[in-house]
Amino acid sequence: MSECVSVKIINIGIADYKVCASPALLESTGLGSCVGIALVDPVTKIGGLAHIMLPCSAESRITTYPLKFADTAVRMMIEDMVKLGASKRRIVAKIAGGACMFELTVPNPAMNVGERNIAAVRKVLQEENIPLVAEDTGKNYGRSLALSLENGKLRIKSSHHGAKEI
Repeated sequence: MSECVSVKIINIGIADYKVCASPALLESTGLGSCVGIALVDPVTKIGGLAHIMLPCSAESRITTYPLKFADTAVRMMIEDMVKLGASKRRIVAKIAGGACMFELTVPNPAMNVGERNIAAVRKVLQEENIPLVAEDTGKNYGRSLALSLENGKLRIKSSHHGAKEI
C-alpha cells in the first residue's frame, strides 16, 4: 500500500506573499496588471509566491504596506525563505502577469502599470542575483497561478488561453 502525502493549499491574496516548504501548493488568483513572483530553492523545496500590485514603494505616498510593492515584497520573501533554510544562491524565479488590462487610446507608458510591474520585478531580481528562469507576462488578459513546491512548476491559468506550466 502506498503512502498518501497531504499537500497544503495556501492562498495568496492581492498585496501578499507566503513562504513555506514542500509539500505545498501556493495559489493566487485574479492577476491583471499585478505580477506573481514564484521563488523556489529546488534543493530544499522551500519557496514562496507573491502577488504584487505596484512597482516601487518610493513612488507611493503610502508605504506602510510593503507587500504591495515589487521592490520591498521580493526582498522580504527572499529573507523569509533563507530563515526557513533555503540558500539564496540556489533560489530561482518565475514570474507571470503584468497585463495591460485596458486599451489605451493614447499610449502612455506611465499608465501601463503591468509593464512597470514587470520591469520592477526584473530589476529587483537582478539586484538580488536571483535568476529569472521562466515567465509569462504582458499581453491583455488576466491569469491565476499555482506554484508546486514539490517540483517547482508554476501553473498558469487564463479563461481565454487555457492552462500551461512553466
